[in-house]
Amino acid sequence: QVQLVESGGGLVQPGGSLRLSCAASGSIFRINAMGWYRQAPGKQRERVASITRRSGDTNYADSVKGRFTISRDNAKNTVYLQMNSLKPEDTAVYYCNAKPIATWADDYWGQGTQVTVSS
Repeated sequence: QVQLVESGGGLVQPGGSLRLSCAASGSIFRINAMGWYRQAPGKQRERVASITRRSGDTNYADSVKGRFTISRDNAKNTVYLQMNSLKPEDTAVYYCNAKPIATWADDYWGQGTQVTVSS
């Protein structure tokens, strides 16, 4: 099993910045990639960004390109999401995600952290 613990959410004004962290523990060797999803009230969960553990290849949703940066520290088994130029529409619960190497296996999820962008 893999456990994911997020931190770093909070309230920020439009144009501000936040950094989210996700620490993984347990069977890390099962993980192929980690990333972030978000879910706003009344909306479906959507992928924000992802990064592969070995090569560090990244992928971003169009809505966050140029504003958000995902990075990893494999020594700490931690993934970060630096969010800049935040907008009210970025308000959501952000969930850390880990995708197993075994494609038939279920993803792992964190408990979520609230990000609110408001003046």
